[in-house]
Amino acid sequence: MEEKKTGRVRIIGLRLTGDEYRLLEGRWKKSMVAKLSEFVRRVLFGKAITIYTRSQSLDEFMEEMILLRKELNAIGVNFNQAVHRLHTLDHLPQMQRWLQGFERDKERYFEAAETIKLKINSISAEWLQ
Repeated sequence: MEEKKTGRVRIIGLRLTGDEYRLLEGRWKKSMVAKLSEFVRRVLFGKAITIYTRSQSLDEFMEEMILLRKELNAIGVNFNQAVHRLHTLDHLPQMQRWLQGFERDKERYFEAAETIKLKINSISAEWLQ
């Protein structure tokens, strides 16, 4: 019995200029195709190619959210330390100083939460258009 070959055996030599190759390579890197040869075959035969798309506004939103999350975490750590300190206080003047510090931290927290809320609202309004 004779075995039928299914592999690719034909080679096509193709010469490109530097600009043409950079253009082809740029389009290939934006796609989800792993190999350049497969990308060229898909283009040549008109098959579908999935392209990565990135939203700059979403990237900016994520950067801001990361910064806000770090700030909120820091505020939470400060709050936990302050509550722990409150449990160890036994004098009224110490408690008054703690309350003043707590008020500052509370204001920072509410400002950060409001910033997050406004940013989420602006991103959702942009995406709903």
